[in-house]
Amino acid sequence: MRSKQHTQIDDVPFNWRVVKQLWPYLLEFKRRVFIAMLCLIAAKVASIGLPFVLKHAVDTLNTPDTEKALVLVPFALIAAYGLLRLANVLFGEIRDTLFGRVTERAMRRISLQVFEHLHRLDLDYHLNRQTGGLSRDIERGTSGISFLMRFLVFNIVPTLLEILAVVGVLFYNYGWSFAAIILVSVIGYIGFSVRATHWRTEFVRAVNQADSLSNTRAIDSLLNYETVKYFNNEDYEAKRYDVALADWETARRKNRLSLFALNGGQATIIAIAMTSMMAVAAYYVAQGTMTIGDFVLVNAFTMQIFMPLNFLGFVYREIRGALANIENLFTLLSKSPGVIDNQDAKPLVISKGNVRFENVSFGYGPDRQILHNVSFRVPAGNKVAIVGPSGAGKSTIIKLLFRFYNADSGEIYIDEQPVSRSTQASLRQAIGIVPQDTVLFNDSIFENIRYGNPPASDEEVYQAIEHAHLSDFINALPQGKDTKVGERGLKLSGGEKQRVAIARTILKGAPILLFDEATSSLDSQSEHAILSAFREIAVGHTSIVIAHRLSTIVDADSIIVIQDGRVVEQGNHALLLANNGPYYHLWNTQQKVNSKDV
Repeated sequence: MRSKQHTQIDDVPFNWRVVKQLWPYLLEFKRRVFIAMLCLIAAKVASIGLPFVLKHAVDTLNTPDTEKALVLVPFALIAAYGLLRLANVLFGEIRDTLFGRVTERAMRRISLQVFEHLHRLDLDYHLNRQTGGLSRDIERGTSGISFLMRFLVFNIVPTLLEILAVVGVLFYNYGWSFAAIILVSVIGYIGFSVRATHWRTEFVRAVNQADSLSNTRAIDSLLNYETVKYFNNEDYEAKRYDVALADWETARRKNRLSLFALNGGQATIIAIAMTSMMAVAAYYVAQGTMTIGDFVLVNAFTMQIFMPLNFLGFVYREIRGALANIENLFTLLSKSPGVIDNQDAKPLVISKGNVRFENVSFGYGPDRQILHNVSFRVPAGNKVAIVGPSGAGKSTIIKLLFRFYNADSGEIYIDEQPVSRSTQASLRQAIGIVPQDTVLFNDSIFENIRYGNPPASDEEVYQAIEHAHLSDFINALPQGKDTKVGERGLKLSGGEKQRVAIARTILKGAPILLFDEATSSLDSQSEHAILSAFREIAVGHTSIVIAHRLSTIVDADSIIVIQDGRVVEQGNHALLLANNGPYYHLWNTQQKVNSKDV
């Protein structure tokens, strides 16, 4: 898909749709843009006036009456030349300063928009994304916005206008010969640059792809640092990364050689044009139809045109690259989330906290059906456990309740309100979860707990810490509550991370609590303490517990046994044991394993 997308982007010289999408960001500062354009015009007027002042200064100095020339005019002309050059630079600087805020605000707005959009995308997108490549696409896209807005407005268009003005001036003052040389040279230069840049497209694209791939490899390996260490695969990871870097090196070399061909061709066209202009000017001076000042003027105009035109080739290439990168960014923004609120969605109103699954079926694809007509009820204030073998669909039930995915059929109700017709924000606000795999932010342990409810006071955070039985652990740390947990919480053990997650969920204070294997990483003593805390905080809350250790849910009001995506049994611990069914066999199997461990 990525390759096709780039091909579509690069097959056209300019994707004006991207420019159209950026237009509203320019209009946010209309006055600044207007003043910046006035400064641009003033700078160009000063730039075009410079060769004329230089011509008159040279002609005056070249007069036979040298003493008169030194006294009367040249000093004023030289002063005017200095003032015009200063004005050209100052107007350019003022223009850049004024427009700088426009580009920075556009980058800020779009970066925030992309960030918010990424959080709106569904879980399936984030499970399949490549974080390294995605971050590079975002970085290149935002940088491309700055480049495009500045150079398209202040380089490409002004340079083309200046070329037309100079061609007109030369034609008016010196006839068609100079104007024709400039016009033919510019058309030839632009035509060659466009064709050569199209030819170079595949090399630029290969560099970008290799860059994204190598960055993805590096970030993916570093995120899985512990796994690399566990399997002693540092050399393997280094070789994989080096293979990606070798592809990047090869792509860069081909890109560099193609750039050499492009720059060489452009330099040849400029050299021929300047030589022709000087030759014709020298011929007219020798014929006496032009003065030395005219020769200097023609030379100055030629230099003035071809110096920015040479830069124009670079800018054109970069703008095409920027357009491609921005298009990638807008393509990302155009991705529709798989789970969206219905137009008539209403905020979920929790009165009791009843949860009901009604004939819910779900699969991650046509060939991977997980749940089959699952129905059960969790009365308000009850603790209901869901058990079953791995892959039975227990965690999928949690994901559907959170509406990370939409059910294929059936409906989930909370207080008889369909989850599919409720706003996602209100639904997730009503549910607190301790996930099986707890991932923490690279911040202090205290702030990671506060994340459950960012506006919470320090006192409320301390209370959550007490309920999660984390006080002794935090107090024993050298930096206490300010201890950094490392990226993804790697400095903490699995049990410590889970207790932080429990404290975070306690702080959220949601009426419905979900525990997805929440004590799986705890030792027996910690598990006992956490279970006591669960019983304390579950009072008045609806609790759903996904459990592997059946000993942790014997006090559940109801136990639901899931097998192959179907509810096969339901009842309390004593009833299910008496039924001598799947739960009974699971219980006996675990008891035998536990007795062997002892």
